[in-house]
Order: sequence, then C-alpha cells, then structure tokens
Amino acid sequence: MTYIPNSARYRQMEYRRCGKSGLMLPAISLGLWHNFGHIDSLDNADNILKLAFDSGITHFDLANNYGPPPGSAEENFGKIFRENFIPYRDELVISTKAGWGMWEGPYGDWGSKKYLVASLDQSLKRMGLDYVDIFYHHRPDPDTPLEETMSALDLMVRQGKALYVGISSYHPSDAQQAFQILKELGTPCLIHQPKYSMFDRWVENGLMDVLHDNGVGCIPFSPLAQGLLTNKYLHGIPEGSRVTSHRGNGAIDESAITDSTIAKLRKLNKLAENRGQNLAQMALAWILKDERVTSVLIGVSRPDQVTDSIQCLENYSFTEDELLMIDNILK
Repeated sequence: MTYIPNSARYRQMEYRRCGKSGLMLPAISLGLWHNFGHIDSLDNADNILKLAFDSGITHFDLANNYGPPPGSAEENFGKIFRENFIPYRDELVISTKAGWGMWEGPYGDWGSKKYLVASLDQSLKRMGLDYVDIFYHHRPDPDTPLEETMSALDLMVRQGKALYVGISSYHPSDAQQAFQILKELGTPCLIHQPKYSMFDRWVENGLMDVLHDNGVGCIPFSPLAQGLLTNKYLHGIPEGSRVTSHRGNGAIDESAITDSTIAKLRKLNKLAENRGQNLAQMALAWILKDERVTSVLIGVSRPDQVTDSIQCLENYSFTEDELLMIDNILK
C-alpha cells in the first residue's frame, strides 16, 4: 500500500528555531544510531519512521558508521525513503556525519578533507539522496588542523551536497574556534550535537553559553543515557536489555548499573510520577526546559516508544523545588 502520512502531523509537534538560522526543527528528532542496521528488522524500522513522521517528527539523524555493520543504517534508511518518503523529501531534514572509523587505512577516520568528502559521497549513495540537510563532523580530530576540517564542511555546502553543517562532541574552546572559522568562510555553523543527559551534564560547563553567544543550535544525543533513564533498570538489569545483548555500538556497560545508580533512578522515577510522567518523559522534558536546546534526539526500538517520548512535550516546565530535588538526587 502507498504510504499516506497523517494529515494532522504538524499540529502534533512543537518546532523550535535552530539558533539564529531560518531552520525550524521538531522538539523531538529521531536518531538512527541503534535498531536500523542489517542485524535489525527492516519492517520495524519502517514502522518507526512512518509513525515518527505521522507524529510531526521531520528530522531523521544518521551517521556513516551507524549499523551494525557500519553503513547499514544509511542503506536501510535509503530503502525505506525510496519506498515511502520520496514525495515528502522537502518536508524532511536528513542529517549524517563522519568522524569515527569507517573504512580501513589512513583515509577512513577522523577529520581530514580527504575522509570527509569521500564519506559524504558514500553516504549520499547509500541513502539515494542528492544532498543532506545537515552534515556534521562527528568528533574533534586532535591531529588535523581545524581549518582543514571546517573548510571541508564549507566545501560540502558550496558543492550542493549539504545545506547546513554542524559539529558534534566539541568542547567549548574548540567549538568557538570552529564557529569562527566557518563564519569567516561564509558557511556559519548551524548546530552542535553533544552528549547530554541528567547523568552527563558536561555541556553546562560553558558549552551552552558558547552556543547561545554564537547563535548555534543544540541537539543533545543520548538524553536517556543509553536507556538508563527509563523504567527498564529500576529493578536491576532485565533480560534482553542492551546491557545483555552484546551488540556493542554504544551499549550500556554493566558496570554503570550499580546499586547507587538504581537508587537514584527510583527517586527520579518517584518525582516523575508526581509530575504525571514516566522517567523517560521527565528526562527528555528536563533537557527541553532549556530554551537554548533546539531539539532532543531520541533512539527507539519500537514504534510505541516514539509516541511515549513525544508526550514529554505536554509538560517541560519544572518548579525550583523540582530542579533542586533532581540536583540533590544526582549528587
């Protein structure tokens, strides 16, 4: 059957301006880091993407090495895109990245112009796209001049292979340098994608201020700490969790799930219940409370988790007492 999206999709989602750009992103974006590789169900991936778009999620986020195996998430997305989403390409924001190890030899990793140009060409072929909306450098490269890496991003825009560019996991000083270089090149940085959750708050030590001062958007990844900030681990490690699946690729380390962590999760869950939310919804709302955050990236393994996550938008206001309580729990 021909896929026809929900006609009410844009009334179901909140959209936020990305920094000082003209681009609006949905408050909730879908990341394809997990559950879209060749080891996963293509039908399930198809159902997730359709429900996400039906719910007003217009932004799908990928990277060259997502899978496993590396590249397979882009290949599977490309198949689903060709079958269902081609008529809606102009309603979608599709992003990808390069910066981690992708192929053998000295040209398949880090931040050289050689690697980034080749990687985006490969990504476009895998997805069957003429361009991506956002192309990111996935992580800082300590051995390649920042000018070279940023000039590669600028080149991708000038060649029409990307509309916007971004960076991921850059700390404040490196991010400030990158923004300045890109500004001078005439291709301003659109967005930064940092890891950020209740359990990993490094962005609060200067990065958020740097983004705001430079008019750059922010789209945190791993907002649920790889699933830790859900109801799944309130009673320890369940069978079938990412901890016991041994699939790698960012899975939770069993050593992270200590008695102390479980105690914190239970206290946070109690607070969430008092707010009329589950733990995951409160964790997403806690990030979205900051107006400097453009969107938050969710990763899901089932379609119903898309619906569940979006409900965080019903309440992302916190009282001073709630914020103090969260800080005390996390100490």
